Amino acid sequence: MMRPTTTLFMLMSVDGKISTGASDALDVDKDFPKIPGLKEGVGQYYEIEQTTDLWSFNTGRVQEKMGANEKPFPQKTPVSFVLLDNTHLTEHGARYFCARSKEFVLFTSNKKHPAYGVKEKNLHIFYQKKLDLKEGLEWLYKNFACERLTIQSGGTVNGLFLREKLFDFVDLVVAPVLVGGKDTATLIDGKSLMSENELSKLGVMKLVECKVLKDSYLRLRYEIVK
Repeated sequence: MMRPTTTLFMLMSVDGKISTGASDALDVDKDFPKIPGLKEGVGQYYEIEQTTDLWSFNTGRVQEKMGANEKPFPQKTPVSFVLLDNTHLTEHGARYFCARSKEFVLFTSNKKHPAYGVKEKNLHIFYQKKLDLKEGLEWLYKNFACERLTIQSGGTVNGLFLREKLFDFVDLVVAPVLVGGKDTATLIDGKSLMSENELSKLGVMKLVECKVLKDSYLRLRYEIVK
């Protein structure tokens, strides 16, 4: 089966952190614009984000943290969103994404997810008893002709994509900061490898572009070596 070509697109620190700390109260989107030395250049990330694919993958946990369950309904955008969620998105959150998205696709293993109470033409729920990202991506390609997908999920889900060999490209904006903290989310989290027999699960990459941005930011673009 065919699946979309995927790109992991993230903003991270030099030490690979995608959050400013281990608390949900801390977040790069909220915190970087407040910090001298970071606030001057962080807008470049959002400018690049506007050029990413018209299909975007994220998680309910990240969107809960971003306030989707409380925010007023937004204007419609040309972007179609795919969210992986079991317990974090409320009915309001689901309606928020219906309002925002061209097509809104929910991957879930929760038969009682609040989104089932939403009746919108652009809402599509893909239920799986057990999460299978490869099957989900193939379903997207088959049912929506989704050919390219930008992934902006958290470190744990990014780890699942990595181990299942579902990344094709990696596009990183690196902020000039060290965050630290072993419990702070990184670009790729999840289960660690434990033996040499698992080395094939590493994601070896080929550099496509290294661009120096303003204010000491970098953009690094890689292709995954198959």
